[in-house]
Amino acid sequence: MSVLICGSLAYDNIMVFPDRFKNHILPDKIHMLSVSFLVPEMRREFGGCAGNTGYSLQLLGDEPVIYATAGSDFAPYAAHLDQLGITRDGIKVLDEHFTGQCFITTDLDDNQIAAFHPGAMSFAHFQRVADAPRDIKLGIVMPDGKQGMVEHSEQFAAAGIPFIFDPGQGLPMFDGAELLRLIDLADYLTLNDYEAEMVMQKTGLTLEQLAGSVKALVITLGAEGAQIHAGGVRHDIPAVPAAAVIDPTGCGDAFRAGLLYGIARGWSWPQTGRLASLLGSLKIAQRGAQNHTFTPESIRAQYAAAFGEAWPA
Repeated sequence: MSVLICGSLAYDNIMVFPDRFKNHILPDKIHMLSVSFLVPEMRREFGGCAGNTGYSLQLLGDEPVIYATAGSDFAPYAAHLDQLGITRDGIKVLDEHFTGQCFITTDLDDNQIAAFHPGAMSFAHFQRVADAPRDIKLGIVMPDGKQGMVEHSEQFAAAGIPFIFDPGQGLPMFDGAELLRLIDLADYLTLNDYEAEMVMQKTGLTLEQLAGSVKALVITLGAEGAQIHAGGVRHDIPAVPAAAVIDPTGCGDAFRAGLLYGIARGWSWPQTGRLASLLGSLKIAQRGAQNHTFTPESIRAQYAAAFGEAWPA
C-alpha cells in the first residue's frame, strides 16, 4: 500500500562548538549580542520529517511517496533517495529556492543555537493530494509550510483518504480555532507530551475531549514510551531500551513510520505502538535521522525479541 507523506525535506547542518556558550555571552550585554563561534566540526545530514519518515517506511519494505517541495540544491538528496530506492515522483523542485535548511550549533553542555530556513518548504501547497503519483490509501500531514498543511488536510478529507495530523514543530503557527478545524478533519492525531499540553491550552479541550475527536490520539513520552487513546481505551506502549543513546534527531519521525505501517495493515493499537517504539529505539542509537539500518527480516526478529511475541500477521 502506498502511503503519502506530506511534510518537509531539509538538510541538517550540525556543528559542534568545542567550548561553552556561557563563556562567551555577557549577560549584561544580551541586548546588543554580537558573537561568533568557531566550529571546526561539522556534518551535513539528510533530514526533514517527510524524508525521515519515508526512510524508515522504506526499510520496513513499504512504498512511501514523499510529497514535498525542494530547491535548486536538491541534487545530493535526490541521489540519496535514488540509492535507497525511494520514489521522487512526489517531490517538486523549485529552482528559485533552496531546499529547507537547519543550522544547529551545539556546545559542550549540549546547549543548542539553531536557525531554520524554510526555503521551498513554504510552497508545499503547490502539491495537491489529488495529483499524487500513485493510488493512495493512507496519508500523514507533518510539519511543512502552513498553507500546505492546511490544504493537504482538507484534500485528504475531501478525498476520503484517512490521514494522521502531526503538527509537531509547526504547532506554533496555528491558533486554537485552526487546530480544532484540522483535528476535526483528521482521523488520527500524533503529538509529544509537550505538544499535547500546548494543543489542550490552545483549543480548550481536555485530554478526553481531544482523544474523542479522532479515531486515535497518540502521545509520545520519550523514555517513558507512549500512550495511544482509541475507542475510549488507553494503551500504554513501553519504550524499548536502546543499544545506545546517541542522537534523538528524527526519533519521532521513525516512530510515525511505525504508526503508518501498522495502521495500513490493520494491526491492533498495541501492536502498532510497539513497532513504532522499536523504530524510535533503533534510530536514537545512530547519529542523524537517516543512518539507522535494518531489513524487513531483521526487524521481525527484533520485534519478537523486544516484546516476546511474533510479528503480527
